[in-house]
Amino acid sequence: MESSAYSIDFLQVLRSSWVIVLMLALSVVLVAITIERALYFRKTRMDSDAFMEKIKGYIVDGNYKEAIEYAKTMKGNVAAVVRFGLENRQFPREENDKLMEAKRMEERINLDHYLDIIGTLGTTSPFIGLLGTVLGIIKAFKDLASSAGGGPEVVMVGISEALIATAAGLAVAIPAVVIYNVFMKRVKTIAVEMDAVSKKLLVLLANYGEGASGRKRG
Repeated sequence: MESSAYSIDFLQVLRSSWVIVLMLALSVVLVAITIERALYFRKTRMDSDAFMEKIKGYIVDGNYKEAIEYAKTMKGNVAAVVRFGLENRQFPREENDKLMEAKRMEERINLDHYLDIIGTLGTTSPFIGLLGTVLGIIKAFKDLASSAGGGPEVVMVGISEALIATAAGLAVAIPAVVIYNVFMKRVKTIAVEMDAVSKKLLVLLANYGEGASGRKRG
């Protein structure tokens, strides 16, 4: 019976603390973005080495149209860069290199989409939770001052409710930081792959391309 005096009414906490409601909303945002980004990276996953071997075969045979069509069938940032380079193969190597660099920058924007929100949640959520705790403690002492014979229970219950805000902030921040690091590692890997296939494509076009006269083909 005595322990019930210290029990926390979570519905009451939600009604009285806008910070907790905000943290719940931010957690929903985090889950939604995580699912969207996970599906995006899963959809764009591919074996870049096997892909370039296939592209090399088309280039060696002079089948550029088939190479472009094959690249179109492959979803992903790497395939998009290669397709763009093939479509602009008539330009000199230096110009095509610059064009593919611009394409890589565009694809990097797609890769980084929403990741800034996850990073922001990871860094700001603890401070939002701390703000809720500070406001809750202020409210607890205000309640103590207004209830002359309330006893220590008034402060203890109030502080317990206030600390929920800190816990909520950490509950959002910790997964957000982990998810952000995982996604950023994937972004960096794809960025390296895009750079690598760009260089490979330029070499293939230089040695087997339409303008590579006098070079052995096949």
